[in-house]
Amino acid sequence: MGLTMDTVLLLHGFAATAGAWDAFSQQLDDERYRPLAVDLRGHGQNHSARPISYELCVADLLELPPARFSVVGYSLGGRIALQLALAAPERVDRLVLVSTTAGIENADERESRLVADLALADQIEAEPIEQFADSWLRGPLFCDDEAEVSEAARREILKNSPADLACALRALSVGRMDPLWPRLGGLPMPTTVVAGALDGRYVAHAERLSSSIAQANLAVIDAVGHALPRSAPAQLAELL
Repeated sequence: MGLTMDTVLLLHGFAATAGAWDAFSQQLDDERYRPLAVDLRGHGQNHSARPISYELCVADLLELPPARFSVVGYSLGGRIALQLALAAPERVDRLVLVSTTAGIENADERESRLVADLALADQIEAEPIEQFADSWLRGPLFCDDEAEVSEAARREILKNSPADLACALRALSVGRMDPLWPRLGGLPMPTTVVAGALDGRYVAHAERLSSSIAQANLAVIDAVGHALPRSAPAQLAELL
């Protein structure tokens, strides 16, 4: 008897599209896994979907077949993956959280982050998409990426429009998100939490996530930073 196909729902980060998972998907055993990469609201082919909210992103995903799937979420996609798993744990066979967090607990810090993201959204909307792509990839999360990783990320960003990304950031800022830390103990599914060793802030988040979820294990991938779907697709696929 052959292995049952496992649908793997893939959720990208901010300013990317479903195409951000192409290198990862190519590493999967196509007799065992069926990758299902989607564009989140405000991104890619779903760029015009309005309004945008965490709740509506989760509702979109719950409309997808099949009845059960594994979920791999990266950065923004990881935050949405957590909310999906909490909203419908019976749908999620396994959870893989990549370079992500369960939110900002301190109310003042959360408000400061929202203010900063709203200002960034205004900036994104006011400049050409190429200019935003270059400044975003020079930022602290991505500035140490290899040239080919940065170029792949830039191609993804250019598939989007400034107005759509600005709307997405205003709605999906981590400053908009209720912190999920107190609820993580209720997640019943096996979970893998992943971070790049060079991404110190998210290694700390990953350590806390893995210790907060009952059936979680932690994986830290050497010599890479935040952008794991692009910089370490083979290692990430191996963890699945």
